[in-house]
Amino acid sequence: MRGLIFCLIFLAGSAHAVIEAYEFKSAQMEASYLKLIDELRCLVCQNQNLSGSNADLARDLRRQTYEMLMQGNSPDQVVQFMVDRYGDFVLYRPRLKSSTLLLWLGPFVLLVLVLAFVIRRMYRMQKLVPPNADALQRARQLLSDSQE
Repeated sequence: MRGLIFCLIFLAGSAHAVIEAYEFKSAQMEASYLKLIDELRCLVCQNQNLSGSNADLARDLRRQTYEMLMQGNSPDQVVQFMVDRYGDFVLYRPRLKSSTLLLWLGPFVLLVLVLAFVIRRMYRMQKLVPPNADALQRARQLLSDSQE
């Protein structure tokens, strides 16, 4: 019974999926559309692209993308429209500019800092001075006293 309920819930979720069938003037235009909806982020889901999202806004943005391409806009113009309207967040790969510099350079800076830390640690470990004869004699004495 639980299995049946699980299956019904699972199937009910997929029943809401909408298959959009757009007709394109050329295969190149269809390829541009598919590339655009793969590269643009769903603003509701935030971790999905437009092609993978079922949110109402994603459907609207897919329709807007299709209409703009059909009106003769280039893919760059579509992307610029989306960025102007929704900001850089709509892009999975934001453009390199002063406001996104940390996003692009941050991982490399962090890598350099971690490597510097590791190298510094290794260098300090090599600098350890071996114990002198007095310290060794004292350690041996302590060990022999504890074993008796």
